[in-house]
Amino acid sequence: MKARLYEKYVTEVRGALKDKLKKKNVHEVPRIEKIVINMGVSASLEKAAVDDAAKDLTTITGQKPVVSRARKSIANFKLRQGQATGCYVTLRRDMMYEFFDRLVATALPRIRDFRGVSRRAFDGRGNYSLGIPDQTIFPEIELDKIKRQQGMDVTIVTSAKSNEDALELLKMMGMPFSEK
Repeated sequence: MKARLYEKYVTEVRGALKDKLKKKNVHEVPRIEKIVINMGVSASLEKAAVDDAAKDLTTITGQKPVVSRARKSIANFKLRQGQATGCYVTLRRDMMYEFFDRLVATALPRIRDFRGVSRRAFDGRGNYSLGIPDQTIFPEIELDKIKRQQGMDVTIVTSAKSNEDALELLKMMGMPFSEK
């Protein structure tokens, strides 16, 4: 069974975007290609910090993360080559739509004093990046088992050529943007 948000995209959003953006072909309409979730961990923390971050990311996304390692040693940062510095997950297709649905419907409204996400976080090519300060906004995380607060970066990669097209796509998909 397909994700609820994918069904919404196919039935409602794609047709409305085609008319609004004046595209001739359905394949020209922007779509979400992938979502990348990244959790960086300070090198000064103990080695179990990366394992805890990976466990939390697995719980949130339902997919095992890839552990990022340092490419070279930097003495000022107390960083050694090959030392784990974080973890990331790339979501595509159904898992991507399920995560986006949970992010928009349940996680973002749980942020204290939430008034919408910034409209200025686009990169110029239609991709949107969002910083989440705490992993506990996701209902899958049990507060009793958290050892440390860990933030994460969520990047939504779209096929849109401009920021305006990507903004319209994400708005129609339900992303709560703040007012100007």
